[in-house]
Amino acid sequence: MAISLTETAAERVQAFLQNRGKGVGVRLAVKTSGCSGMAYVIEFVDELDEENDEVFEDHGVKLVVDRKSLLYLDGTEVDYGKEGLNEGFKFNNPNAKASCGCGESFTV
Repeated sequence: MAISLTETAAERVQAFLQNRGKGVGVRLAVKTSGCSGMAYVIEFVDELDEENDEVFEDHGVKLVVDRKSLLYLDGTEVDYGKEGLNEGFKFNNPNAKASCGCGESFTV
C-alpha cells in the first residue's frame, strides 16, 4: 500500500508547513460528501495517532492516512497544479470509478 506526491505537490506542502511554523506533515482522508459520494480531505498533522495512522514519506513530506481512508486512497498520487485563476491539489486515484463534474467528489 502506498500514497505518493509529485515533486510539485511536495514543494507546495513544504511551503505550507514552513509558513505555518509547525506540523509533522499532512493528513489525507476521505469523508462521505459531495454529489458522487466521497470527498477528499487534506489537513495539517501536528501529532500522529500511532494506533490508526499509516505514514508514507515522499519527497521529504510525511503523508498520514488513517487505516479506513487507506482502503479508498491506496495507490493515489497527489499533484498540485494551476489552471487559469484556479490552483489546488489534484488526486490521481486508481480506485475511483467515477467523479463528479467539479472534481470534488468520487465513487469507488
